[in-house]
Parts: sequence; structure tokens; C-alpha cells
Amino acid sequence: MTSQENRRITDAGTLKAIAHPLRMRLYRALFVARTATASQLADQVDEAVSLVSYHLRKLAEHGLIEEAEPQSADGRERWWQPSSYGFSIHEEDIAGAPELAAASAAFGRTLNEQRTALHSRFLDERHTWSEEWRTASISSEWLPRLTAAELSALGQELEAVLTKYDRAARAAEAAGDTEGRENVAVHLHGFPYRG
Repeated sequence: MTSQENRRITDAGTLKAIAHPLRMRLYRALFVARTATASQLADQVDEAVSLVSYHLRKLAEHGLIEEAEPQSADGRERWWQPSSYGFSIHEEDIAGAPELAAASAAFGRTLNEQRTALHSRFLDERHTWSEEWRTASISSEWLPRLTAAELSALGQELEAVLTKYDRAARAAEAAGDTEGRENVAVHLHGFPYRG
């Protein structure tokens, strides 16, 4: 990754690019892999290499991913990596801009569908994981009564905790500490609702 910071998305084109379901799956797979080729990612998402290559180029056009240093001697292989630690969309950037708001909503729905599918798959395959992993998995719901400022502060604190754990795990893995590590999905939603 070139940047260790989140990229703030403020344009409709980039939002539309990442809202595409296959592109979001590819971005997620690339984020987990750190670097990969179109062929490697095609195997993960069960799509044709040519289609994956096309969508990777679209993500690169919008600066979401970039070419990485080759990881093998095969000069024909094109390696990719995320261009930042992640990305974010802020309400103040889309307020008053209908096209941005629509693209953000489409992105949110795509993300929610993929998160739900990922969690459902875990529930269906739960028995294939060790007792240690089944016990460690988290599924909780809290229903506090907060102000908007309190919810914002909560989100910032949770993001800081998750970032700390992710960066420490990445550093440990880079140092060779790979024993017992698995990909872990942590999904958080915090939003107001009326009963």
C-alpha cells in the first residue's frame, strides 16, 4: 500500500466504480491479499481473468488500487495493491449532491449485501471451524440511546481500536508470525432508528 491513511472519496465516478458488486469483491480480496494478480483474484471470485483485469483497471483509473512491485520473475504478470489503507465516505461530502448521494446509497447497499452474505456463509460453515474460532467469533447487538455526538465519538473509538489490531496483526504477519492467523471480518453498523 502506498498510503497508510484512508482515502476520502468525494466524487461520483469513484463511488460508482467501487459500488459495482464485483469491483467491491475484488477490492476486498486485494486488501486481504495485500498484493495479487488478476489471475489470482479471478480464482478467488470465480470469474474470468479478462473480466477481472477489466474491473481492476477501472478501480485503478479511480485511484483505488495501483500497480505493485512484481512478486515473481514472470514479467508478464501485472501485480496490484490497494493504493491506501482503505477509503471513507463522509456525509458532508455528499449532502446536497443528489448524484453523490445516490452513488453512496448504491455503494452502501452493495457493501451490506456482501457483508450479509459473508456472515451467512460463516453461520452455514460454522461447524467446519475449530471450537477456538467458534468461541472467539462475535455476534452482538446493542441498542443504546445516544446523541449524534455520542454515536460519532463511539464510531471514532471503535475505528481506532480496530485499526490498532489490524496494523499490529499486519506487522506481526510481515515479521513471519503467521501461525493460527485467519482472515477475520468485523462489521459494525451504528445508525438511528425509530421503533
